[in-house]
Amino acid sequence: MTRRRRSLVINGLLVVVLLGAGVAGYLVFFGSSGNAQPTAARTAAAATRDVSEVVTASGTVQSSFSAAASFSASGTVTEIDVKVGDTVTKGQQLAKLDPTQAQLQVDIAQGNVDAALAKGTGTTALLTAYRQAQLALQQAEDTLAATTLTAPGDGTITSVTGSVGQKVASGGTSSNSSSSSTSSTTTTSGFVVVTDLKNLVLKANVSESDVSKLKGDQAATVTVNAMQSTPVQAKVAQVDLTPTTANNVVQYGVTLTLTQPPAGLRPGQSASVEITVAGATGVLAVPAAAVQTVNGASSVQVMENGAETRKTVEVGVRGDQYVEIKSGLSAGDEVVLPPVTTSTNQNRTGQQQGGNFPGTGGGQRTNGGGFTGTGR
Repeated sequence: MTRRRRSLVINGLLVVVLLGAGVAGYLVFFGSSGNAQPTAARTAAAATRDVSEVVTASGTVQSSFSAAASFSASGTVTEIDVKVGDTVTKGQQLAKLDPTQAQLQVDIAQGNVDAALAKGTGTTALLTAYRQAQLALQQAEDTLAATTLTAPGDGTITSVTGSVGQKVASGGTSSNSSSSSTSSTTTTSGFVVVTDLKNLVLKANVSESDVSKLKGDQAATVTVNAMQSTPVQAKVAQVDLTPTTANNVVQYGVTLTLTQPPAGLRPGQSASVEITVAGATGVLAVPAAAVQTVNGASSVQVMENGAETRKTVEVGVRGDQYVEIKSGLSAGDEVVLPPVTTSTNQNRTGQQQGGNFPGTGGGQRTNGGGFTGTGR
């Protein structure tokens, strides 16, 4: 073998050895990327505590009463006696129309009644004429009364759409919404809108799977998005009997009365709510993650003398974090929790995603900090 050939063989062996050493070092340092390894079994002791089950939902703060007042007579607006922000009581005058024509009709009708009465009511024809005159007078008086707009309920003026000098037509209507109405938001409009800003409610929607758990007077906690540091206590007032469906999602409306609304709370603000649907105080409980339920039967893994044993248990209130255990366990029993897997590369830096070796065939810099490969 010539000197040149021996040199090539030796150099080839050195390359193989160095490559092998590099691969081994990489595997030792970086580990197998992304391989999850289970930790030792985790346990928790069954202990006495309070357990509660809650239903969560999102909704909107609304007024328990909002009504629109509009003129039911035609005429020209001569005065408006309120402005937005004023507090009014039911029956209070809000605005007026020019009563001249209506008053004239009342005077004419009254004269007809007087004339009919002077002729007497001794015959059927005279009695009929008198009654018709009375009816016309009543209608004229109603029209005159309709020239004055009054508040339909106690509350605060939240809208005034009319103005002095405006001509309005008869046939105006009043609409209102209250805590007994549907949970959908109602937009109230009219010449003047009166809204109760003191007795506020929350209108929320719950899923069809949770609606059967709700009933009146259940306690709830409302968190208004704009006032997250001030939770508001509430109670379930009504659960709608018919659902609403949007994007194939079926939900039921629920109305909750707010116990002590904080200052500054306004209709239209969004909020979340947690409704307590079941609760147990001072009962034996374990973490919810430890309980497995199959075909209605619940069980837990218990650590006894270093070995795991499965036990059947009877459960009560199921909370998000803890589950009440009615039978099958004793206080202090160690139940096994699901294993938590860890990755060997979680605390290492400079490793590529996907497990490629640095500098080989990548073509792009990876998020993990690997280098651009040359492909050679």
